[in-house]
Amino acid sequence: MGGPAWIGVDLGTQSVRAVLADADGAVLARAARPLTSHRDGPRHEQDPQSWLDAVDAVLAEVTTGDIAGIAICSTSGTFLLTDPQGRPVTTALMYDDARAAEQRDRIVDADPDRWSTAMQPTWALPKILWLAAEGIRLEDHRVVHSADFVAAHLVGHPVATDTSHALKTGYDLQADTWPQAFGKLDLPPTAFPDVVLPGAELGRTPSGLPVYAGMTDGCAAQLAAGALTPGAWNSVLGTTLVLKGVSKELLHDPTGAVYSHRHPDGGWLPGGASSTGAGVLTELLPNADLDALDKAAGPIDAVIYPLTKTGERFPFVAPQAERFTLGKPATDLETYAAVLQGVAFIERLAFEHLVSLGADPVRSVSLTGGAVRSGYWNQLRSDVLGVPVELPAAPDPAYGMAVLAASAGGSLTETARRMVKTDRILEPRPHPLEDLYGEFVAELDRRGYRG
Repeated sequence: MGGPAWIGVDLGTQSVRAVLADADGAVLARAARPLTSHRDGPRHEQDPQSWLDAVDAVLAEVTTGDIAGIAICSTSGTFLLTDPQGRPVTTALMYDDARAAEQRDRIVDADPDRWSTAMQPTWALPKILWLAAEGIRLEDHRVVHSADFVAAHLVGHPVATDTSHALKTGYDLQADTWPQAFGKLDLPPTAFPDVVLPGAELGRTPSGLPVYAGMTDGCAAQLAAGALTPGAWNSVLGTTLVLKGVSKELLHDPTGAVYSHRHPDGGWLPGGASSTGAGVLTELLPNADLDALDKAAGPIDAVIYPLTKTGERFPFVAPQAERFTLGKPATDLETYAAVLQGVAFIERLAFEHLVSLGADPVRSVSLTGGAVRSGYWNQLRSDVLGVPVELPAAPDPAYGMAVLAASAGGSLTETARRMVKTDRILEPRPHPLEDLYGEFVAELDRRGYRG
């Protein structure tokens, strides 16, 4: 290696992944270790020690040469409680753990203007209240997000959190402080960490390696895609669909479907997470050869609204929303095409909603997530959106954290412009689905899903 390199770590649900990248964006090494979870009804937990073991293993594989820094991302809203010295006293409550849904009303009552549309029942704050209701004295403990727990392990002492991970714990990004409404919720200030911007140095490892504050995995994927200027968006399509973009001013969404992170360079990173996505294919076509279907797929006069579960979060909030079908897909191939069209339609509707709130018109979309393996789907999404789509060369969140670490002390946008490479660009083509899209939106309205 001829120069410095940076490590990015992605603390995911199913695995820990690490990437080593140099100043030009070349990936020099990768490593991964699996993780396991425990699910029990609405509960979803992990053992925090398993994170540390996996992180130590992947870092041992990728740490070579002149390493200049490391940054860590993790799932948004995953946290645990530790003692004041940073030792865990609970398991990790995961981002989609829904045990505390009934606490949301109490949070909204504490500050209706802020939280009536900006608090979701699976976010971290309801679960913190649930732990307190179970008899845990928060005065004696610290709220620690998963990335912070790993960073503390690396530097040997408790660390600050970042604005990105703090969002779903209730941090007020506009006032840049933990909210006064915590007093109405009997939440002690001592239980919550200091908050810094992503890219701030949290401490150093015993060998002197700087550890920088990271971001959540959705934001990390956006960094890996290089979508950091207004009009450029990142669309992450895996089990579900997540959109992330940039706005100079904070977008206010009275429906609560859109929320924003802070842009480390200034401004905001608006987006949302849909309950639709590729996960429906596993359910509807459990034994199908998806690669073969992809090669044979083409537009059809049918669409499936591809909810993975009851209720929608984005581009509209509709807890009652259910999957439906327009037309009559009769074969596996037609079902496959109808699902792909449904996701593309929701994606387009999401961008239309964002622009209606004041976001810049969509100029380009970088596609990331497991669904980019589908060549037909990539082109379909470009056609339906009517804009070019870009396929980044290294689209994983761990790579985004390497970019963030490399930007420490400088511009994240400029660093990403230098490091992030595009593998391919697909241009939009004329398509015959415009009328079907109109029928699909009309059906959403007829069912009352869009308010």
